[in-house]
Amino acid sequence: MRYYRVFSFFMMIIFAVVGCIFLFFTEGVLEFFNSIATRAGMELSPVSGANFYVILAVGYMYLVTVLSYMMVKHPDSPYFPLLLSNAKLASCVLSLSFFLLHQPYLIYIVNSIVDGSIGALALYFYLKIRDKA
Repeated sequence: MRYYRVFSFFMMIIFAVVGCIFLFFTEGVLEFFNSIATRAGMELSPVSGANFYVILAVGYMYLVTVLSYMMVKHPDSPYFPLLLSNAKLASCVLSLSFFLLHQPYLIYIVNSIVDGSIGALALYFYLKIRDKA
């Protein structure tokens, strides 16, 4: 446990930086790995990135499923609804931003509304559980 906080701090920085890279350099990430794949004689992935980003989306859905499961198993713990609210509210803000700044796609605004509602409800439960403790 001696290095737990150091490890956690570095993971926090790395995840935030990689998230920004995925957001601002979506195709660049895949082009970078394709340049390596070319030299390694491997097949190139499509630069549109649908398959790679599906992997990340499914990983996110797995994580929010686990958080919801932990809320069922540990209903007195405020940490799980806090984490779920952060995940869902971040998705809400990103979806709304893409709706306003990229294209007004229906999927963006629907996801913003749905995830915003889930995030707000999870935040409500977090506050209730925290105040009870």
